Amino acid sequence: MISIQLPDGSRREYPAPLTVGDVAASIGAGLAKAALGGKVDGKLVDLSHVIDKDASLAIVTDKDADGLDMIRHSTAHLLAYAVKELYPDAQVTIGPVIDNGFYYDFSYKRPFTPEDLAAIESKMTELAKKDEKVVRRVLPRDEAVAHFKALGEHYKAEIIGSIPAGEDVSLYAEGKFEDLCRGPHVPSTGKLKHFKLMKVAGAYWRGDHRNEMLQRVYGTAWASKDDLQKYLTLLEEAEKRDHRKLGKELDLFHIDEHAPGVVFWHPKGWTVWQEVEQYMRRVYRDNGYLEVKGPQILDKGLWEKTGHWDKYRENMFVTESEKRDYALKPMNCPGHILIFKQGVKSYRDLPLRYGEFGQCHRNEPSGGLHGIMRVRGFTQDDGHIFCTEDQIQGEVTAFTTLLQKVYKDFGFTDIIYKLSTRPEKRIGTEESWDKAEAALAEGLKASGCDFTYLPGEGAFYGPKIEYTLKDALGREWQCGTIQVDPNLPERLDADFVDENGEHKRPLMLHRAIVGSLERFIGILIEQHAGALPTWLAPTQVVVANITDAQADYVAEIVKSLQKQGLRASADLRNEKITYKIRQHSMQKLPYILVVGDKEKANGSVAVRARGNQDLGVMPLQDFLDRISADITNKV
Repeated sequence: MISIQLPDGSRREYPAPLTVGDVAASIGAGLAKAALGGKVDGKLVDLSHVIDKDASLAIVTDKDADGLDMIRHSTAHLLAYAVKELYPDAQVTIGPVIDNGFYYDFSYKRPFTPEDLAAIESKMTELAKKDEKVVRRVLPRDEAVAHFKALGEHYKAEIIGSIPAGEDVSLYAEGKFEDLCRGPHVPSTGKLKHFKLMKVAGAYWRGDHRNEMLQRVYGTAWASKDDLQKYLTLLEEAEKRDHRKLGKELDLFHIDEHAPGVVFWHPKGWTVWQEVEQYMRRVYRDNGYLEVKGPQILDKGLWEKTGHWDKYRENMFVTESEKRDYALKPMNCPGHILIFKQGVKSYRDLPLRYGEFGQCHRNEPSGGLHGIMRVRGFTQDDGHIFCTEDQIQGEVTAFTTLLQKVYKDFGFTDIIYKLSTRPEKRIGTEESWDKAEAALAEGLKASGCDFTYLPGEGAFYGPKIEYTLKDALGREWQCGTIQVDPNLPERLDADFVDENGEHKRPLMLHRAIVGSLERFIGILIEQHAGALPTWLAPTQVVVANITDAQADYVAEIVKSLQKQGLRASADLRNEKITYKIRQHSMQKLPYILVVGDKEKANGSVAVRARGNQDLGVMPLQDFLDRISADITNKV
């Protein structure tokens, strides 16, 4: 007898080996119809998997995260099947599951067009309706290589050839198409109903720029029509909020071919930048940080000491002068240690907090650049705290509380906390790791945070906390971090004098709240769909006249507003007031003040707020009170 334990704790006995699908059928016809696969002793398997000994089993359906992954993985195969049906000369390579969907890379003699993409999706729908069984078989490695070579699938043959000799590989077939895959997959193509192909992009074979450029077809797949439609609607909204599009429409910045990966800030965009930077500068000042500034270019010898030259050299911009090699700094931490080392530091000086708006450069691949979100030149709100082991917890608690306040002021209240612990390859004693991990965990708990662990995801020299914010569309952005590092102080010979007069190594905590200012401003633009809060808006209020008779009154109001520290401008153009209002509304200005003869005579203003809100006529002082409250409360 074979005993199978189900998720509810109950057991079922069977007289002989049977498949996962058989177990689902024995439980009920409804479950058998919904089943996509199973988890046997925690391992995800096909419905055809045979259970021949006592085991635990959970039937997987499209209601489960594993089931959705199976749908997406199988839809990637369906995509490859459709491409081979339409373009037999195309070669298939790899097709993994990714967030919200999948992709598949193809080698083909010409670029796929939008018309091709539509034809492929139509063919996928046709093949899915055939409800062909998905069948798994196993071949020895060399036999599988020969099989795919015979099919002309040289990329598949190369992939299999990299598998150790003597191993078996699994293949999955549906109709006339067969693909190399570990699986598992849905039992038939009829389970694949709700998908859409999204775009085509370039991708180097095996991620190496020296190899052939392949065509990567992206798609998305969901368990239901409603889920698919919700996702597509979300994408439409995300497109409207795209910071690159809004950056152009609102005249904030541009990226130029003469400086790929570096931002040209326009006056309005630079105003936003300055508001963010000056806000963070006040955060430094009010929370015990000493602002410093390190050089942009540092000698190769320093980067060799830190280990960056060996491990990060290809991402560094290098130069030479008088037979000495230098590099533009990709991060600020070595410079902060050099500042710390100037003069003798005592235990009484610790914790010592340095902050810098440090401009860094990293030679990112051109294909990975994305507006101001992923650039080659960026500025960080970078900070490093030099402290002792016993001071870590207090610093983490204070930092986390501060980060929460900053994010709230910028309009983010949903934060995800993750603690990355020791990796397999690491330096330091187990005792030091125990203390560092416990200090980070206790620091989060003291701040009232629920957090999850990421086992093995810490750096080789220390654990870290990642702070990820969720935006208005539910997208996640990892911005903040605090990380324990005994390694760089050791490499660069930093020390302090303890209470016994002995020289000791400090720990260094790497910390950032917004991270790259460029990226964070991009996130802000998308979070607020370009309608930045009043305190961040590049122009906070515009004053528009109805006729030339109010021109002097407009100038008087603008001057008064500017004296109050507001970013105000006048619109005295000879245009209809409705045109002016519409144009400024499209620029997403927080407030538009309209003045005619009546307002001029009464010393008042007609106030329109963003979102086409008519707030009526009020004295100028009442408006000043309102906008001042917006700015103070970060509304």
